[in-house]
Amino acid sequence: MKQPAGNYRWTICSLIFFATTINYLDRAVISLLKSDLTKEFHWTESDYSNIVIAFQLAYALGMLMAGRFIDKAGTKSGYALYTFLWSLAAAAHALVTSTVGFGVARAFLGISESGNFPAAIKTVAEWFPKKERAFATGIFNSGANIGAIVAPLTVPFIAATMGWKWAFIITGSIGFIWLVLWYYFYETPARQHRLSKEEFDYIHSDTVSDNEQAMVDEKTSWIKLLGYKQTWAVALGKFLTDPVWWFYLFWLPAFLKEQYHMEGTAVALPVSLVYSLSAVGSIFGGWLPMNLIKRNWPVFKARKMAMLLYALCALPVVFSQWLGHFDKWYAVIIIGIAAGAHAAWSANIYTTVSDMFPKKMVGSVTGIGGMAGAAGGILIAWLAGQLFDHFKAAGHIETGYYIMFIICGLAYVLAWGIMHLLVPKFKHISDE
Repeated sequence: MKQPAGNYRWTICSLIFFATTINYLDRAVISLLKSDLTKEFHWTESDYSNIVIAFQLAYALGMLMAGRFIDKAGTKSGYALYTFLWSLAAAAHALVTSTVGFGVARAFLGISESGNFPAAIKTVAEWFPKKERAFATGIFNSGANIGAIVAPLTVPFIAATMGWKWAFIITGSIGFIWLVLWYYFYETPARQHRLSKEEFDYIHSDTVSDNEQAMVDEKTSWIKLLGYKQTWAVALGKFLTDPVWWFYLFWLPAFLKEQYHMEGTAVALPVSLVYSLSAVGSIFGGWLPMNLIKRNWPVFKARKMAMLLYALCALPVVFSQWLGHFDKWYAVIIIGIAAGAHAAWSANIYTTVSDMFPKKMVGSVTGIGGMAGAAGGILIAWLAGQLFDHFKAAGHIETGYYIMFIICGLAYVLAWGIMHLLVPKFKHISDE
């Protein structure tokens, strides 16, 4: 079916792009204030990793609930509720007066931020045909990188001029502005009066089999979802690769400080460069399979070959520290390329959910995958804390980072291999 004259679906995509930008801006603030907060609250590396774990544990549990809630409440109300709650939680960090308090604040932020991706992926499934979903996901997922770019360009300067508390208040308040735009512009396709009939028909142009339609009409429990190999493919793929992103997000500023003695406003440019490359990777990661599908590649083949390419592009990060001995910018660029590979991978692993499951199950399966990814994030945060405390005491903290970058580089190839063994053709569950 040819492209419709209308493009309201891309307006919706821009809304979830901005929501994702805000989501990642709010969660990245603490990593940029780590030096200030460490001095004020006397944190060890393990203290910081425990605070990160509090966020990730709550995020993991929240993901499981969020997916099911979004499937039941719908994208409009569900997305709005979660955005309101995480914006409130982000701003509330300014009221914290202890290390334990930061753990509690991060837990509230984690459980509320968990609603973003289930809601966003379900929104894409509702508003885009399969051939455009990876590209739409790549665009909104690039918001994670934009948020991570905006953070180092703003947070250190706010903290330096107004104090760290205002950094949390100002960034946390942005979500309330988004809520106004969401309620003004958003409605599901069936209820959206701004949507032309031509574009509505294009959005719903995918062929639906009788088996898939039957699944839409039946209730699906978590136990039943866990019985599908497709669910495990998504969950294990996320478990192995999401932690890499968490590591970059929460430890990149600390790595720059320990390795190159950069902190405060000095980290703004290198951190921004890493996430700028990541944003490019996210959009390219969605464009490539869409282009292959337009060239008559089967959807599963286009998705799988693209993901293999991205997995290979993540490998060179194991050499980042070695290259950094020649010039720190070599390390920054290699980490940026790896972050871009992750963003491209992420855009596609999310899209495999809507490739393999009916729309009504997308939120729940995305939640299961997100929970698995956050569980992996807990593991890597604990490992990072232990490694860095150990090697810092030994006077060789760079060895801890070397080990972590090896893990980050190998994770994607392993994940791709496991997903290929479980679902070689990303087959839809209704076809089994």
